[in-house]
Amino acid sequence: MIRDDIYEYSLDAHHDEEQGKKLRKKIYFVTILLTVITIVEVGLGVLIKQSDTAWPFIKWTFIGLTLVKAGYIVLSFMHLGDERKGLKYVVLIPYFIFVAYLIFVALWEGLAVGEAFPLLQGL
Repeated sequence: MIRDDIYEYSLDAHHDEEQGKKLRKKIYFVTILLTVITIVEVGLGVLIKQSDTAWPFIKWTFIGLTLVKAGYIVLSFMHLGDERKGLKYVVLIPYFIFVAYLIFVALWEGLAVGEAFPLLQGL
């Protein structure tokens, strides 16, 4: 009987060097992409003052970049990127609809108390 707690699972991996190179290349790409997006978000947050007229656009940029990061994390780390296009849509479209609903609720309630984005004050 083989004990699960001492079994060496890496012995079951039967990858050749070419597959290993592709896998490492994908890991580096994901790491660099998420790092660049995070650096852009932090840079915008540091450089743009909240009193600037561009701040509402920066907030929308944050929301968009966060959605891009979240979608890419789901595609890469949850291995959804390797699935068929139909399954990707079944998982990601309800997610984006839910996020759009949350944004709508936040803006609607913000308008009710007068703290929403200045661009939406006239609505």
